Amino acid sequence: MGLFSFIKNAGAKVFGIGKTTEEEAADKANKLVAAVNALELSVADLEVSVDDDKATISGEAVDLATKEKVVLVVGNTEGIATVEDNMTVAEVEEIAAEEMAQFHTVVSGDTLGKIAKEFYGDAMKYPVIFEANTPMLEHPDRIYPGQVLRIPPLVD
Repeated sequence: MGLFSFIKNAGAKVFGIGKTTEEEAADKANKLVAAVNALELSVADLEVSVDDDKATISGEAVDLATKEKVVLVVGNTEGIATVEDNMTVAEVEEIAAEEMAQFHTVVSGDTLGKIAKEFYGDAMKYPVIFEANTPMLEHPDRIYPGQVLRIPPLVD
């Protein structure tokens, strides 16, 4: 009996089964790119890399809202804890602090109406939050704890 040490991930190279850590990271990155592309978010030269639970995103988003949505798509993925955003925006627009979107992490018991009441003072403004998070959200009642949502300012 005894403890034996082996080279991590060597089995995948020797036997041709399984995946190395690098192969798994590349597979995760490819799936994240596919998820962004499936939502038809317009980002030129989109690249994603994954290192453990950190994703790094680069590319040129068509606008700030798209850039924020891409970060949310990647960050709201199981296994991703942090996102490094290295994206640029094609249409640089001057945005005052009060015009910038805020972010909210959903907690147990949250609804879009409850979140709208907190941010806008009116629960019936929940469609604004829903629209700001489409196409990631498919239905206003399908949010989950830990999910991060984009909360845009109200436009009069």
